[in-house]
Amino acid sequence: MTTAEAPLLEIDRLRVSFGPDRHAVTGLTLSARRGEVVAVVGESGCGKTVSALALAGLLPGGAEAGGSARLDGEELIGASARAMRRLRGARIGIVFQDASTALNPLMSVGAQIEEVLLLHGSLRRAARRRRAIELLDAVGVPDPAARVRSLPHELSGGLRQRVMIAVALAASPDLVIADEPTTALDVTVQAQVLALLRERTRDAVLLFITHDMGVVAEIADSVVVMYAGEVVETGPVRSILDTPRHPYTTALLASVPDPDAPTAGELPTIPGRVPQLGDRDAGCPFRDRCPRADARCTEMPPLAGSGGAHRVACWHPVEGEAS
Repeated sequence: MTTAEAPLLEIDRLRVSFGPDRHAVTGLTLSARRGEVVAVVGESGCGKTVSALALAGLLPGGAEAGGSARLDGEELIGASARAMRRLRGARIGIVFQDASTALNPLMSVGAQIEEVLLLHGSLRRAARRRRAIELLDAVGVPDPAARVRSLPHELSGGLRQRVMIAVALAASPDLVIADEPTTALDVTVQAQVLALLRERTRDAVLLFITHDMGVVAEIADSVVVMYAGEVVETGPVRSILDTPRHPYTTALLASVPDPDAPTAGELPTIPGRVPQLGDRDAGCPFRDRCPRADARCTEMPPLAGSGGAHRVACWHPVEGEAS
């Protein structure tokens, strides 16, 4: 492998815990090259957002991270607070799920973009303002020259989310972490924002956190499916979508509405819930909700090859035709 082909982001057995026997993430491993979009998929409580916070050095007090995560060779796990402040904004951009809480309510949206440019660039004040207007225009904020002076509460939820994306992209980071970035947007605007994120991260890694398999199909190159802190399936997006092997992945895909279906019926749901932190044991965490589970599932299966780069952690993987 040449230097040009080397992964920009390398995560090796990332672990996050909130005390003894309270493991939120138990071994996330993935790698991604420049221009690659990796979707991390799962229900709430599966460890997606906690993993992202660990990469950004934003875990809450009491949380402990282990393992390794390197961005262009620089270790993120265990890095000092000062080092992470330097990286955030400059090399790591974050699009939070709720822009209304992520944006400063007392600063204009333009000032918040300009702050990133001031801390991580060399542009003069007038140039920073022009760049802020350009970024607002790029993410589809109407009348950006006027909106640059608006406070967050003066914008709709969808516009606030677009501003959050502009802030994250301001310094052209190497890693963009997008945590459910299209939650507040309608379908048409969602498609525009997904296309924007894809276009603006061609020279970066986009780590896209979502529960929506329809969005995964639209934006991702590869997929990591997480359940209760474990990676249960991973591989190229088409392989995962066309031939899912883990029962959890299959259930997630089955719950996506099919607009081409001849008749509308009730969508299947997954019974039960994701086990809480203190309820997890050494077995497969999905077994209590899985129709294929048996006694062997009291042991956690390894993440094993399933053809090419497709891997699955299941003693009884789904066989047969593409879904």
